[in-house]
Amino acid sequence: MLSIVSTPIGNLGDITHRAIETLKKCDAIVCEDTRVTGQLLQHLNIGKKELISFHGNTDPGKADVIVNHLKSGRHLVLVSDAGTPGISDPGYAVISRAAAAGIPIEVIPGAAAFLAALSGSGLPINQFVYLGFLPLKKGRKTLIESFKNEERTIVLYESVHRIERTLMEIAEALKDQPDRPVVIARELTKMHEEFVRTTVGQLATVASEITKKGEFVVVIGPA
Repeated sequence: MLSIVSTPIGNLGDITHRAIETLKKCDAIVCEDTRVTGQLLQHLNIGKKELISFHGNTDPGKADVIVNHLKSGRHLVLVSDAGTPGISDPGYAVISRAAAAGIPIEVIPGAAAFLAALSGSGLPINQFVYLGFLPLKKGRKTLIESFKNEERTIVLYESVHRIERTLMEIAEALKDQPDRPVVIARELTKMHEEFVRTTVGQLATVASEITKKGEFVVVIGPA
C-alpha cells in the first residue's frame, strides 16, 4: 500500500493523529529531503525509519523502483518537505506510477499552503484556479496576461527571490483593473504569518515594500 501523508507547512502542531500513526506503522518513507523528514520524525518521537529520497532532481526511473517495493508487499508512506504530496512537488510521479500499477492508495489529508491562503484571503473561493509556481521563461508573459479575463480567483506560489518581480509583472498586466483585489500570504502557520491585502493599483508599491523573507502565496480576485 502507498499512504500519501500530509505534513505541516510550518507549525508542527498541525500534523494529524492519523498521520502520526501511519508514519509509525509503515515500512519506509519516500521523501524529498531525508534531513527534513528525519527532523520531523525526531520531533514526533518516531523511531528510526528507512527513508527513500525522491526529489526534483531524482532520475524518474527511481519511481519504478519504488513501485517495485510496493508490489513486493511493503507499506510505503509518501511525504513532501511540507504540506500535501503531489502539489508542486515531485511526488506526483510516484503516485501516478503506483496508481497505474494497481497499488492500493490511501490519503491522509492535512495542510496545503494554497488552501490556507485561499481560506484566509477573504476572496471568493467557490471557484478558483491553482497555478503553482509560474514558469520562469517560456509562456510566463502570456500566462500572466491571461489573468485579465480570468473569472475565477487565482492562487499561485512564489519564492522570496522572485516575489517582487512577479508582483510587478502582475501589476503591469492588470493595470487596467486597478481595483481588483490581491492578497499576499507569507509564512503561513509560522510565527511571522502575514496577510497583505491590497489592490492591483497599489501592487507596485507593495512589491517594493513587502518583507522579503519566507514563502509566499499570491491570491488574485476574479476579473
